[in-house]
Parts: sequence; structure tokens; C-alpha cells
Amino acid sequence: MKLTTRGHYSVKALLDLCFQPEYGPASVKAIALRQDLPAPYLEKLLIEMRRAKLVHSIRGAQGGYQLARHPAEISLGQILAAVGESVEPLSHHTPDDAQAEDWVAFSVWNRLYKKLQNALYSISLEDLYYDARSWRASQGEGASFVV
Repeated sequence: MKLTTRGHYSVKALLDLCFQPEYGPASVKAIALRQDLPAPYLEKLLIEMRRAKLVHSIRGAQGGYQLARHPAEISLGQILAAVGESVEPLSHHTPDDAQAEDWVAFSVWNRLYKKLQNALYSISLEDLYYDARSWRASQGEGASFVV
């Protein structure tokens, strides 16, 4: 599986929000600078994630975006679904009735898809946060956080 830019940037943005003190708000510009992302594109992704209730926006000078729930309650699968990512194999494919191999391949891909979906929804943003913190600690205090 390979994440598209949409999925990768979305995960980076929400992981960045995890590193905010008390999960406080961060501006699109600040997230974009820290993560080296294009701000206009990031804004569109955050709007999609706001619609999915993963983040909420706060207006004003000290506003920005912040997580709508604790990171343990947000899964990687939810983040990807919010921005339209799909790992669905062979969409709209119907196996050929005469080809047993076609049915076997179709069955294998469907099983893999189900396992991948389960894995994506079992990995929380909190899990990714602790992975990032561990990596950061292994790099020393001066390491900046970029996913």
C-alpha cells in the first residue's frame, strides 16, 4: 500500500496537532511551516477532516485547528477516509465465471483488503504519536519533528 499525497499530508497534519501543548490550536501556516507542506492544500485537507469531525477550527488571532477528540480515539483509517483515500482493490471488478484463477485472485485481494482495513482502523493517532516521540528521542533533543 502506498499513501497518496492527500493521505500523507493529512496524517502529518494531525500528528503535528498531537504535539501541541494540551492539543491546543495551531494555524494552518504554522503546521505548513513545521511540516514543509503547501498551506493552501493543507487548508483544504483540514476542512475535509473538520467535516469528518476529526478536527475543529477556532476563529481569532489565537485560533487554528485542533483535534476534536483524543488521539487514541482517532484511527489512521478514519483520517484516510476523511480525505477520500481508498485501499479498495479491484473496484468494480467481477471475476470471469469460467476462470477459476480469476476467482482465486479476487478472493485473495478481498481478504487482503479486509485485513488492511482492520489494520488501518486499529492504528490510532496516539500510536503514531508515541512512535514519533520515540524516534525523536532517539535523535536527541535537537531533532525537529517532520513525518
